[in-house]
Amino acid sequence: MTYKKIKGGVCAPKGFLGGAVSCGIKNLKDPRTDLALVYSERPCVSAGTFTTNRVKAAPVKVTQAHMRAEELRAIVANSGNANACTGVRGIEDARTMAKTVAKELGIKQREVGVCSTGVIGLPLPMDRIAPQLSELPSHLDSKGSAAVAKAIMTSDTTMKQVAITTEIDGRKIRIGACAKGAGMICPSMATMLCFVTTDANVSKVCLQKNVLEAVETSFNRICIDGDMSTNDTVLVLANGAAGGKTIARGSKACRQLRDALQHVLLKLAKACVKDGERITKFVTLQVRGARTYLDAKKVAEAIAQSALVKSSWNGNDPNWGRIIHAIGYSRARIREEFIDISYEGKLACEGGLMAKTPVKTLRDIAAKDQFTITIDLHQGKADYALYTSDISPEYIDFNRSEYAYWKNAGLG
Repeated sequence: MTYKKIKGGVCAPKGFLGGAVSCGIKNLKDPRTDLALVYSERPCVSAGTFTTNRVKAAPVKVTQAHMRAEELRAIVANSGNANACTGVRGIEDARTMAKTVAKELGIKQREVGVCSTGVIGLPLPMDRIAPQLSELPSHLDSKGSAAVAKAIMTSDTTMKQVAITTEIDGRKIRIGACAKGAGMICPSMATMLCFVTTDANVSKVCLQKNVLEAVETSFNRICIDGDMSTNDTVLVLANGAAGGKTIARGSKACRQLRDALQHVLLKLAKACVKDGERITKFVTLQVRGARTYLDAKKVAEAIAQSALVKSSWNGNDPNWGRIIHAIGYSRARIREEFIDISYEGKLACEGGLMAKTPVKTLRDIAAKDQFTITIDLHQGKADYALYTSDISPEYIDFNRSEYAYWKNAGLG
């Protein structure tokens, strides 16, 4: 399929509006926007995935309940505070956000999804948020994509949005999306948020299946620091404004829509890694020759989450010894003497032993800001790809201060 990049993000598809306002959620003196709204002028079908962390933020619980009862038509989201581990008050605050926005839009409360991102363990400052909730819908605009993408940023340094158009079943359809995520990134969905809109006319069952498959090959394939957030959420709204017959599950059109969603989500997933907190390397891990898909996944995740491996990359060190030791404790079925490890096709390890490639050649590759490492287990035909990063001293400095609980709680 051919995908044409177009301007915008969540407001690129027909019938979608977006907007944002500033509440000073994290800092009253900071004028940046931190409360966003996405809205469809038409009824939608919706689908989503959520964190599988057993500790779930209040907005995750509320949105999951809403989606069991209704189809979402709007999403309200704040940054600066995760509204996680906030008890009954957190649930009520999330419901208030949905209720207030729904009233202003003239829709049902359960047609509004709620998302939050930021510091865990602190109640939302509703005294700052509440006055802006009623005003938020007045900021909706068909050109509001960037406003939404900026308002959900936390430690992100760049806005992440993408929009494409493609043809399915003779109809031109659009998909737009935005995401935030730079730290606490190792999703396992069924602090990363992603909102996707499309004007495709698609059935509920086709959309939900497609979203699950697209997330599995995108956001579930990235790792920055090995931490899974309490707030990870992907929400997709489809309003059918492109017209045509409804795309049914199992059809060629359904598969084409899935491929288009995968294309969009993978771009955003990679953008999250490239904007990881104080990272200097974007590393693609390719595991081949595993006995099973699960074995390949275990190997990739063990390497991507190893602090020793990631520290080596930060030092421009192609330390294959640290990689093979992570493979060994991954619990995948492997044979040490069969393992090959390559940097950009140059063997660093062959048959579990040091290869003949000059060290300087490998070091030059590891010094690049992007490179691919291939692990061939020579055990079977299963493979797995994962996108990850290094870890830097600056990452430690940033996280030991920027998200200090006492600072954000005003206790210091």
